[in-house]
This record gives sequence, structure tokens and C-alpha cells, in this order.
Amino acid sequence: MINKQPQLMDVTRMRDILIPHLSQIREHIFMNSELAMVRGDSTVFSLLMRQKPPFTINDHRLGIIMNGEAEITINLQDRHLTSGTLVYIGPGTIIHPQRLSSDLRIFGMGLFSNFPMPFAQGQMPSVFNGQVRDFQLSANEEDIATATHIMDAIWQTVHATDDYHRPTVTALVAAQMHHYDQLFHRQTDQLASSRSREQTIFDRFLQLVTQHCAEQHQIGYYAERMCLTERYLTTVIRQTSGTTAKDWIDRALITRIKIELRHTDKPAAQIADEMHFANPSFFSKYFRRITGMTPGEYKSIS
Repeated sequence: MINKQPQLMDVTRMRDILIPHLSQIREHIFMNSELAMVRGDSTVFSLLMRQKPPFTINDHRLGIIMNGEAEITINLQDRHLTSGTLVYIGPGTIIHPQRLSSDLRIFGMGLFSNFPMPFAQGQMPSVFNGQVRDFQLSANEEDIATATHIMDAIWQTVHATDDYHRPTVTALVAAQMHHYDQLFHRQTDQLASSRSREQTIFDRFLQLVTQHCAEQHQIGYYAERMCLTERYLTTVIRQTSGTTAKDWIDRALITRIKIELRHTDKPAAQIADEMHFANPSFFSKYFRRITGMTPGEYKSIS
């Protein structure tokens, strides 16, 4: 369990950490105010690990695990990442690296908040528009090769001149984001096609709950979004998972509340308001009923 408030690992913090070691890692990183890239060497990650995670980010980061493995807690979920994995972590993600193998090699990039995103309003690939906070894809050799070629083209372009050609870089970034988006939806579609209608309904329900639990606590909202009756949705969720739909909503909501309590300085009253509870008293009673402790008691756990 993560027990301390995460540090914001933004461009300024990363520059402060890495610049003193530039002579050692110069061949493996690129960084300016818009974009950062890392290629290969695990020294960069060792330097970041010394900062005592967990960390949180406020930007988009895409990577390819080229070699080795890593055990990382991402948004409170334990992940085992191995060679051949494509990784995306987005704004608001909380990252807690647990173990990085000595032969870990990652080829990746971070698109900082002022990076000129190459998409018109509403045209960003859907997986990057805030619906999905993070994902990891086990890709085949061809898809990894495509991602690597695009990343390599970006790497070569930013190193070609001191003032790299921004239109070329943004176009290549767009290509990489479209590639990740396509693979994400292909994997999602493949999983859906191999499952029963009931399992597909359950998966869609969990996806919606993950996205909207903070503001929507009632089963009726999800049934309406899925064009199902509340009774039918309730029945399917119980038959498929052995747990009620309300329990799944509560689990997601409590997880979100725990993140806010443990990793921000927000008072419970503010969290209650942001999570659409009627008042702080009801929020506290709800949290205590499910967890056995008050929000304040949970926040004070070290």
C-alpha cells in the first residue's frame, strides 16, 4: 500500500534531478520545456527512484519496454511490465515503482503540458482524451517494431538540430498516438468478441463506473448509459461477477476517495463536494460504513 503523498514529477522536477548527471546520461535522454525522451539506459530511472516514490504526473507519457522487467503500482493497481509491452500513463496518474530489473531498457517520451498537441479540437485519439488514465498493451513483434520506428524517427528529429523542426515532431507524435490508440481498441474489441453478451455488459459497466463513479453513485445512471433497465443490469452484474452492481460502484468510489485522501492535501469537506456527496457528514458516514474508519483516520495512517 502506498503510504505517502506523491511528489509531482513534472518537467521542472525531472530537469532538477537529471541535469547534475547530464554527462553520465547525455546519450540516453533529450529534454526541453515541451518534450522529454529516454532511450535505453536504466540510469535515468535509478536517479528518479532515489527521489523516494510515489510520484504523480500532469502530462502524457508513452513508452516501449525494450528489455528487462518492472514491477510498478499504477493508480493503486500492481503491474508487472515485461519486454514487448507498450505503456501509456496520463495526467493524474500515481506511479509507485516497486522493482526495476538491472537490465531494464525503455524507449519513451513525455509530452509536457505545453507541448503543441497536433490535433484539432475534439480530434485527439479517444484513448488519450481523458477517458483512460493508463493502459499497458502486450504487443506482437510487428506492432512493437512500428512503435519503435516512430519513436526512433522522433529521436532522430529532435537530435538533428538545436532547434528541431516542430511540425515534423508533432506529426510523428500524432502517428505514435494513433498507433497506440488503434492497438488499444483492437485489444478491447478482441476481448469483447471472445466474451459472452453478459461478460461484455459487465466489462462496459466497469469501464463506465471507473470513469464516472466520482459524480454518479446510482445504478440508474449506468443502466441508462447502457440502454438497459436497472433491473436487468443489476441481474447481469450479479450473475457475471457474484457481486452486486452497487458494490462495484462503492469499490470504485472508495478507491477514488482513498487516492484523494492519501495523495492530496484536500480537506474531507472539499473531497465530499467534488465527489458529489450531499454533505460532509453523509460522506464521512459512507466512508466509515465501508472501510471501518473515518476519512480523517484513514488520512492519518502512516
